[in-house]
Amino acid sequence: MEFRSIIEKKGMTSRNLVLGANGFLGQHLVEAFIKRGEKAKAYVSLKSSRAKPSFEGVEWIYGDFVSEQRWLQILDGVEICYHLISTTSPKRSNEDPIFDVDSNIIGTLRLLEAAKQTCTKIIFASSGGTIYGNSKGLLTETDQTHPLNSYGITKLSIEKYLSLYKTLYDLKSISLRISNPYGMYQSSQAGQGAATIFLNKVLRGEPIDIWGDGTVVRDYIYVSDVIEAMLASSIYDGDTQIFNIGSGVGVSLLDLISEIEYTTQKSAKINYFPARKFDVLKNVLNIDLACSKLRWKPSVSLKEGLQITECWLKQHNKY
Repeated sequence: MEFRSIIEKKGMTSRNLVLGANGFLGQHLVEAFIKRGEKAKAYVSLKSSRAKPSFEGVEWIYGDFVSEQRWLQILDGVEICYHLISTTSPKRSNEDPIFDVDSNIIGTLRLLEAAKQTCTKIIFASSGGTIYGNSKGLLTETDQTHPLNSYGITKLSIEKYLSLYKTLYDLKSISLRISNPYGMYQSSQAGQGAATIFLNKVLRGEPIDIWGDGTVVRDYIYVSDVIEAMLASSIYDGDTQIFNIGSGVGVSLLDLISEIEYTTQKSAKINYFPARKFDVLKNVLNIDLACSKLRWKPSVSLKEGLQITECWLKQHNKY
């Protein structure tokens, strides 16, 4: 299938390019640029089922990330590229690892081949929730990585290629190992994002499916804190290339559900299923490095984040 080349708002010059601009993180980042009075190019996959946000003053570019050949044109004038595209999820990636590699790694390499010529800085949304594997304590950026799904392996591979291109071509990049983001604009129907999915189900009176006994621990971070970390990364000029981005606080699934019940004043219905092999038992990030070097820290508590997300779900009839 031949994909159309569509570029809106021609003639604009934008120092920022957001890949996956109609996704969860992408929408928030584009919105942040608009609020800051900055112009942005917004790349959207024609294969995406998500609608394009109705943001004004944005240069919308449509294409197929997997086979995109126009990167030199797209990167023209761009100083910072925010690579937020992922074609799979942790759960689905193991079902077709060949597609996971072909679509994410090969697509990224085409981007990097162009970026090394345009000297565009890459800020990559990696996954602190999948690349480390099981751990008992807080995870630091130097801890051993042991991903338990293809999604995590792919994210880690892209990190390695970014490091390689820094060594070979001095291409600047930062990989943000994001924990478990949640909040407005997140699809409550997708297979990723427990906080938003659980909140949606409680509001609807639908049962929550839990694999295992609900004691697995995760690090949840509200989306606005992730965006602030990305913006802080854009002006960071040091040598560190990898940062953990999370809340630094571990919350079990059962505790998350309890917090949601308190927020909504509704009781949750829970279905328990056998634990899955690829589910990490505990994942909580040490964020000291990002706090010190990026001069960033999360500011939205889980309680506050769930309240904001609940209001959004109700206002937009997302539940």
